[in-house]
Amino acid sequence: MDRLKIPENVSEWNALGKDYLPGHMDVEILSVDPDEVRARMKVRKKMCAPNGFLHASSVIALADTACGYATINSLPKGANGFTTIELKTNFIGTTLEGDISCVARFLHKGRVTHVLDAEVKVANTGKTIAFFRCTQMILWPKGKDPLKQAKSEFRSLSE
Repeated sequence: MDRLKIPENVSEWNALGKDYLPGHMDVEILSVDPDEVRARMKVRKKMCAPNGFLHASSVIALADTACGYATINSLPKGANGFTTIELKTNFIGTTLEGDISCVARFLHKGRVTHVLDAEVKVANTGKTIAFFRCTQMILWPKGKDPLKQAKSEFRSLSE
C-alpha cells in the first residue's frame, strides 16, 4: 500500500470521501488543521432508526470520519496509512432535524498510535449529543519497524 495522498484544501478533503461512506452520508469537511478537524452532516430520514431518532451509527460515521481525516493529516513521515483499532461513544442526546457538527482533536500523536476525542453537537443549538474517542493504529511499510527507528533516533540524541 502506498502512502495516502494528503489533500491540500477543503475541496480535496471532501472529494476524498465522495465515493465512500463519508460521501454516502453527506459528511462535509469544514476545516482541517494540524490538531483538529471540523465537519458537519445534515440529519435526514435515511440516517434515523425506525423509531424516528437519529441512528447511533450516523453519529459515529461523522465522528469517525473527522478523526480519521485528522489522522491522515498527521501521519508520521514514512507511514503509509492507519486503521481504527478501538472506538467508544457516549450518547447524551439526539436531534430529529437540522445539522450535526463535530470537532475532532488529538489527545496523542505517536508513531504507533493516535488517540482522538470528538464532540458531536446539534449545529444550530450547540447542544452536545455525543462524545467519541478512538485509537488509530499507524500502518508502516512491510519490514519498517517504527519502534526500532524511534529507539535509534533516541540513542543518537543521547550520545
